[in-house]
Amino acid sequence: MHRRLKAKTRFSGLTLIEVVTASVLLIIVMIPVLKCLTVAQASSIKIEHKSRSLILAQAKLDEIKVRSIYDYTNGGTSFGENNIILSGSYLCNVTDDSGDPLKAITVSVGFDSNGDKALSADEADAILTTLFARRWNN
Repeated sequence: MHRRLKAKTRFSGLTLIEVVTASVLLIIVMIPVLKCLTVAQASSIKIEHKSRSLILAQAKLDEIKVRSIYDYTNGGTSFGENNIILSGSYLCNVTDDSGDPLKAITVSVGFDSNGDKALSADEADAILTTLFARRWNN
């Protein structure tokens, strides 16, 4: 009876080798999972920036459409603007070819990731282009 109790207590715990092996296996499994989570978070932030840029670009284009009803003169009014701060760190560039009676307007919006207050080509997340026509002659 005494021998059975001694044998039972000897095998009831985990050895140091078993604990180390389990820890190593857990670390090997967790590294790819953590890497995937990091990549997913970076992708999520990038998608958020692109979505917000698209919404802001559409809003700026709508603002220009409204202004164009009354401010569309014979090439005298240009809608072109550079490095406008729209919201937080989102910047906007507007180009206008100043055509008459048809103007090509391009709105570029992006997140200012380097903080230089200038929207570069690699920072532009959304670029929308449209044509505006003169609605009536003055």
